[in-house]
Amino acid sequence: MTDTLTPTTVAFADRHGVEYALPDAAADAQVRADDRAHVFHSWSAQKQIDPLPVAGGDGATFWDYSGKRYLDFSSQLVNLNLGHQHPDLVAAIQNQAGRLATIQPAMASDVRGELARRIAGVAPGDLERVFFTNGGADANEFAVRMARRVTGRRTVLAAYRSYHGGSGTPIALTGDPRRWANEPGDPSVKHFFGPYLYRSAFSATTETEETRRALEHLENVIVLEGASTIAAIVLETIVGTNGVLVPPPGYLPGVRALCDKYGIVYIADEVMVGFGRTGHWFAVDGFDVTPDLITFAKGVNSGYVPLGGVVISERIASFFDDVVFPGGLTYSGHPLACAAGIATFEVFERDGILERVRDLGSRVVEPTVRAWLERHPSLGEVRGSGLFWALELVRDRETREPLVPFNATGADAAPMGEVAAACKAAGLWPFTHFNRMHIAPPLVISEEDLVRGLAIIDDALTVADRYAR
Repeated sequence: MTDTLTPTTVAFADRHGVEYALPDAAADAQVRADDRAHVFHSWSAQKQIDPLPVAGGDGATFWDYSGKRYLDFSSQLVNLNLGHQHPDLVAAIQNQAGRLATIQPAMASDVRGELARRIAGVAPGDLERVFFTNGGADANEFAVRMARRVTGRRTVLAAYRSYHGGSGTPIALTGDPRRWANEPGDPSVKHFFGPYLYRSAFSATTETEETRRALEHLENVIVLEGASTIAAIVLETIVGTNGVLVPPPGYLPGVRALCDKYGIVYIADEVMVGFGRTGHWFAVDGFDVTPDLITFAKGVNSGYVPLGGVVISERIASFFDDVVFPGGLTYSGHPLACAAGIATFEVFERDGILERVRDLGSRVVEPTVRAWLERHPSLGEVRGSGLFWALELVRDRETREPLVPFNATGADAAPMGEVAAACKAAGLWPFTHFNRMHIAPPLVISEEDLVRGLAIIDDALTVADRYAR
């Protein structure tokens, strides 16, 4: 059974503060009409989408105007780390709005400075300075700008099977099909293959081989593209939307060594995996490596108010002591966003969020999804860390043929659509991409809801099994 709000339940207060009960067909119709008539959606053919009107949310759950509730196993866009309507974050924003709603970035702000200090306090090595942005795309944009200015070089290397944002430089860095329609982009961005043992580009059969061959490949690209021309290598610490690809042991330290060898800036994109998703403040903490720059957004304040940034090493920060940094944003370090960020730190520390993520990931998620390999012929591989996992769905385990083709659309994508529909019908909102289902619930999800959500996915995988040979 799905969990549905009863008609007498007061579920939501609208923007005028008027409370109403669900279901509310009139409100649903108005939201749909306004959206379809006036909202232009990202990454979509506008007439081929039907966005779900959402009435409210709480913790790991949100609900529509019919009163149907969904477990949010995508944390919206893997940003809602502390869940919907966390009271501490809401109160922090309200209190800040009542005290000082906004101030320009050229002035000093108590909440901006405190959040920067807290971020520096958990960042690795000597990354002590923070440049705030509005989100992840512009964080990567400005990190690349820093690297180019400091090195005096132009070329930037990024991996295939990556996503770094939808604006100019980040979409050029991106190594998935979203880049294609935006080209020609920045011609000084070049791509290489990162490690992905399940579908190894290097014919590797072990993690050790994959690490060695992937690093050899990367060094060849560096040499052939001209090491003296390369400003930065940009890498998602754990690849997010493109597969939850956890780097094999030794790979990230190997990248660090290559950057040191050739004078290249190492930029770790932690927009999706930073702030607790893997059970660490930053995912690089799990790989014993210190980048020169770390980009972040999403989980820093669960997206309650847009916020991102770049954490900067002393070497790079000091370059700009007497050299003007050529960049800025009107809303850099917005007080409302920073207040929510400070509250995030307080909740993490008080409630032991990092520890519970590691516990739930290792004790509940990992053994559950690995057991599915014995029961579901459509499941080729499971991989992940903390509360961030991917299920790779296939038609044939021997050949590893994906359940749907790469970048499938329309009828070709139907099998994955059926799996997702089965999840939604049972009260779980899934995160699917190509032939994969990802597991990324809010970090505050109860163990009971986590187990219930995994059971829904387990049942939905029987739909994929019908396509398996």
